[in-house]
Amino acid sequence: MLDSNHSSYLDPILIRHAHQPRNLVQILREAQEHFGYLHPDAIDYLSEKLKWPRARIEGVAGFYSFLHLQPCGKYRVLFSDNITDRMLGNQALMERMCRNLWVEPGKISEDGLVSIDTTSCTGMCDQGPALLVNGRAITRLSAERIDRICELIRANTPLTDWPPEYFVVEDNIRRRDVLLSGDWHVGEAIRAAIARGAEAMMAEMKLSNLRGRGGAGFTTAIKWESARVAPCQPDNPMRYIICNADEGEPGTFKDRVLLTSYADLVFDGMTVAGFAVGAAKGLVYLRGEYLYLLPALQANLDGRRCNGLLGTAVCGQAGFDFDIEIHVGAGAYVCGEETALIESLEGKRGVPRVRPPFPVTYGYLGQPSVVNNVETLCKAALIAQKGGAWYASLGTKQSTGTKLLSISGDVENPGIYEYAFGVSVTQVLNDCGAGNAQAVQVSGASGICLATHEFARHISFEDVPTAGAFMVFGAHRDMFEVARNFSHFFAHESCGFCTPCRVGTTLVANFMDKIANEHGSQYEINEIFKIHRLMNVASHCGLGQAACNPIIDTLLKFRPAYERRLRSLDFEPSFDLDEALAAARQMTGRDDPGAHFGLQAREQGVQS
Repeated sequence: MLDSNHSSYLDPILIRHAHQPRNLVQILREAQEHFGYLHPDAIDYLSEKLKWPRARIEGVAGFYSFLHLQPCGKYRVLFSDNITDRMLGNQALMERMCRNLWVEPGKISEDGLVSIDTTSCTGMCDQGPALLVNGRAITRLSAERIDRICELIRANTPLTDWPPEYFVVEDNIRRRDVLLSGDWHVGEAIRAAIARGAEAMMAEMKLSNLRGRGGAGFTTAIKWESARVAPCQPDNPMRYIICNADEGEPGTFKDRVLLTSYADLVFDGMTVAGFAVGAAKGLVYLRGEYLYLLPALQANLDGRRCNGLLGTAVCGQAGFDFDIEIHVGAGAYVCGEETALIESLEGKRGVPRVRPPFPVTYGYLGQPSVVNNVETLCKAALIAQKGGAWYASLGTKQSTGTKLLSISGDVENPGIYEYAFGVSVTQVLNDCGAGNAQAVQVSGASGICLATHEFARHISFEDVPTAGAFMVFGAHRDMFEVARNFSHFFAHESCGFCTPCRVGTTLVANFMDKIANEHGSQYEINEIFKIHRLMNVASHCGLGQAACNPIIDTLLKFRPAYERRLRSLDFEPSFDLDEALAAARQMTGRDDPGAHFGLQAREQGVQS
């Protein structure tokens, strides 16, 4: 059991979260800050206080990649391993740091000072290569910067004393339209919605035909209306507005910019949604990689409460009470799926739920809940100010309004670009300076890969839908390696709940590695197609259903990148047992046919 010194740091955390097991992920995240990992005694203490079995708490902690059940280095360094970071040389930089600090990747130094490993996309694709050190993002890595970081670590320098320019994260807004133009004032959207009334506000949302910007494109007004009319649970009659700020899709970073420079518009949109739906509580699920944004966001919420924009009688409207809390994720791509996000908000493993019921009828704590993307809520705030007809006049009939694109890769000017829906891929490429593009991965790893003959297509729900990622690959890039990186991403991020995804993503990644090592054949390619069909129909959620998309796309459009690696027309085992016996032969001094697997049998067959 913890001594009084240890319990003294856990008790304030428990008090802050009202001893509620539904806040377990937040409690574990904050408890970990003391030791750098979750001490076994701390888990015992939390189990006793929260009245949850130890195994259940460990099961939750073991699900999230940013929660650690074993000791880590005092400095926990995680290199972003997204494909764009690889294109910028992150592997060589990671090797350089490991050499400088005498530590192997994935392990802790002998003195316990530092551990170095990789993580998935950190949302810094426009200013990579990037890494996280104790949760803090460092961008624009170079050999010189890596050497200096190594010196700081060896000197045991606190992060607060590191050069502040290392932690600068830029917005990199390259093209502005109605959202990013800044033509709005804090609280204006809330006051406009109140002046209209809830019914009229809902009518404006319907007129706007706003569709969700998280990728699925579901009509926002239908989602709001469904939650508004759904009955609440009698023991706690509450409705919730949930902001999905867990943009884990590789190549996406638009939400980072909106939360950095447009947080008031996000919160205005949540409050407008709360007014229209009849919700009294808002929850922001902030991805763990954006932990550095938390202090500024909390300060913003405090200021809004002081100015009457949150709390009791918002904007002086009697009966309209609405407040917002921020929950921080702990490293799980699957929590971008709305039901997995809700599970995480409730202190559980982020495993997607079976649907129906949908969150609008049975969401957070079993209550009607609206889950909207950050960008969607910003657009809702604009509609409250300027009306649904104004918004519907932008973009196309089925894809109204504008879309933020997170552009990275082989371009001169990576960053955020805002366009009205209907813009061609060619125009986007011209604007960002992608002169020799051979491919564009739209909407992240789970999206679609476009080849040059498809660049005349348009960004819209009726043609090329996207959650916002727009990764460009020049003619010199190997599209096989791009797809291979995505295959490992999905294998790593699978929640493991269903067998088709858990096993299928691993098999696909292994097949891609086998092809990369020049041991592949047509057999492996055929098997990938078979696994894709199986996962597409049998996986529990969209992660497994989309996991093979980048491989299938590149196989169809860039097949030579695969075929030039095929050295055998027939199946070749991926494990060479005879080669594995080489060390044993060397130790025993034997090299006769009997010491080789299969060799003696083959020779006897020839003799006969």
